[in-house]
Amino acid sequence: MSVRVRYAPSPTGDPHVGNIRTAIWTWLHARRHGGAFILRIEDTDQSRAVEGSVERIEDSLRWLGLDLDEGPEQGGDYGPYVQSQRLERYHAASEQLLADGNAYRCFCTPDDLRAMRERQRAAGRPQGYEGVCRDLDAARAAARAAAGESHVIRFRMPRDGVTVFSDLIRGAIRYENRLLDDLVLLKSDGFPTYHLAHAVDDHAMAITHVTRGDEWIPSTPRHVRIFEALGHEPPTYVHTPVILGPDGGKLSKRHGAQSVLDYAAEGYLPEALLNFLAIMGWALDDKTEILSAAEMCAAFDLADLNPAPAGFNSEKLEWMNGVYMRQLPEADLAARFAERLDRDLPESVTRPVDGGLVEQFTPLIRERVKLLSEVAELTDFFFAEDVPVAEPGEFLGRSFRREPERAAPALAAATAALEGLRDDWRTEPLEAALRSLAEELGVRAGDLFMLCRVGVTGKRVTPPLFETMEIVGPAASLARLAAAETALRAAYPA
Repeated sequence: MSVRVRYAPSPTGDPHVGNIRTAIWTWLHARRHGGAFILRIEDTDQSRAVEGSVERIEDSLRWLGLDLDEGPEQGGDYGPYVQSQRLERYHAASEQLLADGNAYRCFCTPDDLRAMRERQRAAGRPQGYEGVCRDLDAARAAARAAAGESHVIRFRMPRDGVTVFSDLIRGAIRYENRLLDDLVLLKSDGFPTYHLAHAVDDHAMAITHVTRGDEWIPSTPRHVRIFEALGHEPPTYVHTPVILGPDGGKLSKRHGAQSVLDYAAEGYLPEALLNFLAIMGWALDDKTEILSAAEMCAAFDLADLNPAPAGFNSEKLEWMNGVYMRQLPEADLAARFAERLDRDLPESVTRPVDGGLVEQFTPLIRERVKLLSEVAELTDFFFAEDVPVAEPGEFLGRSFRREPERAAPALAAATAALEGLRDDWRTEPLEAALRSLAEELGVRAGDLFMLCRVGVTGKRVTPPLFETMEIVGPAASLARLAAAETALRAAYPA
């Protein structure tokens, strides 16, 4: 049978990293085996649905490069791919289970169930449905339902024996049936629970592997029984391990975990996040960490997952993103910088930004940038006609801190030395002129360079000074230095 796998999120918000890691593994398995990767929206809990969530789920997959073979947008032979549009199928399955005696109508009210849980808790017993309506006469129950009495439909779990199922990465798992209560299949509002809906849809869509978090293991024996009661072969289950925070606790935002689109907004590359999440519980070997999507697709198999929990390391993700930045071809990196700058630069900058200018400074910053979101802060002065003069103290290196009144004359001397290079405004002559001047003034070269750096760019941390000045050009550089000199004379008069 051809591999068919699905990513089936609920539209309750943006996909978090644990959820999307499962999607990545599912996609990789499909691509490795030439199968189909399907998106199915499980929106049967209408009370928790968040407007716009489906679009953000699709945007997250698209940004990561997880292309879909079937889904709400793509369509396919097994649609519709939104569960709220498949209600007739769930009702038909419920009727079949009722007719076969594998399900029953339950008329217990929320207050009844609340009181039941309180009694169980007081007695120190496990909490679960006690089967109050399990032995109701089916015909009388049907009549009560037909008369409009509110009810749910529950699955009738066997009371004796064991249920055994096989997990692809954990092997055989056994549960005693007496410990498993009768879960709800169809709610009083006519919508199915996950338990029924996924069983109906996974069979109807010919899903071969169900990949989901290991919190679903206790429910799986009941799911297997539902498949069997419907006369269907259960899929292969793969229960993935949890992701832990650095402190060993549950992963949360305080550990740096965010939604996929939050990572995109912060300037991570999709290739880096894809790689980072894919190897958090799977490995090609004992040493390789940087893997392209093509390399992972060629090697990945769900059976090779590690069932042990994995730790989230935000520092490693940032490092990996930097590696990917530096590995990109320069033209590709410049294009990504330009796209990001279109988003981040002030509105006063003409859009689209000057791609030729971005190509000029890309070699200067590629080793310094770890996130795309850092590019605008590092390069915005290239796009400005006038740079605001920095606070006076920002200009002062060690040579000028004790005698700040020397800063303005030194900057004036630098401007005069550079003035003669208007027709030869290149990195090498600019550096040679300022080094010679620093020796003549008896100041540290780095401190003179800082005066010029802050004057030309408005900040202390920039790309290399002389390459930057070459790109900014003589007219703008000299005008900015003159404005900075004026400010320094006012701040530190002789």
